[in-house]
Amino acid sequence: MKRKVTVVGGAGNVGATVARSIAEKELADVVVIDIADQKAAGIALDMYETCPILGSDSRIIGGSDWEAAAGSDIVVITSGKPRKPGMSRDDLVRDNFAIMQSIAPLVVKHCPDSIVIPVANPLDAMAQALYRLTKFPRERIIGMAGVLDSARMSTFIAMELNVSVENVHSFVLGGHGDTMVPLPRYSTVAGIPITELLSKEQIDAIAVRTANGGAEITKLVGTSAWYAPGAAAAQMVEAILKDKKKILPCSVFLQGEYGVRDLFVGVPVKLGARGVEQIIEITLSPEENAALQKSAASVKELVDVIGV
Repeated sequence: MKRKVTVVGGAGNVGATVARSIAEKELADVVVIDIADQKAAGIALDMYETCPILGSDSRIIGGSDWEAAAGSDIVVITSGKPRKPGMSRDDLVRDNFAIMQSIAPLVVKHCPDSIVIPVANPLDAMAQALYRLTKFPRERIIGMAGVLDSARMSTFIAMELNVSVENVHSFVLGGHGDTMVPLPRYSTVAGIPITELLSKEQIDAIAVRTANGGAEITKLVGTSAWYAPGAAAAQMVEAILKDKKKILPCSVFLQGEYGVRDLFVGVPVKLGARGVEQIIEITLSPEENAALQKSAASVKELVDVIGV
């Protein structure tokens, strides 16, 4: 295949899930890069050996050599310290910023024309760090957050109503963390707003569970989630490589949209071959807008900590 996606931190749970999803869908050849080079090589080989079973001609290699990543169309960055029980995403900011500082020059050197999808937490701050460190156009740094948050909300809505998840479309804005902003008015089941199907108490409970979705899994498993985050990143990769023009909620660098400037915050965007092709602005109620501004302020606090 001619298309290539590099997954940095690909020997970890999230990275391996991303890599496998891309290969399973035969979206591109995959390079699994990790400082644990032997593990990366082994995981990549294991995945490659599944391709005859899956019927995929994606080629997969792994290791720590960035030369293999040269010319990648997309670089997905999952590297970062995992979240442990009792930790917030905010606790990770300084340590993971240092990791981004080590990765960014390698992306610039080997993949100068790539679209970068950060996944490590705290997501919005890490996206902003990579934007500043790489100096890539804002259209080519796209944080994975809203796809995951919306998927979690959709899961909880489907559970509550006992309906197919295919009927559910959820809408979540804001930073990827406790201050994210689920929007019930824009969340639907077969086109019907959930405000007509669920009580306020049910909706509030779903919103709280969505905001705490990552922490819930961390408490149960002992580390961060990986299946849903990996699938979310792979969906973004697919939308870009197939030039789908698909509208997905992602963390992008806002320059006045939604009244937010010079900050990565989750909003609906159109994803295509050029990365972010349009930022979709919707009308928010005063209450919704206040919640979004509060979420943006929370992101800014983190960004200020690392000076980006």
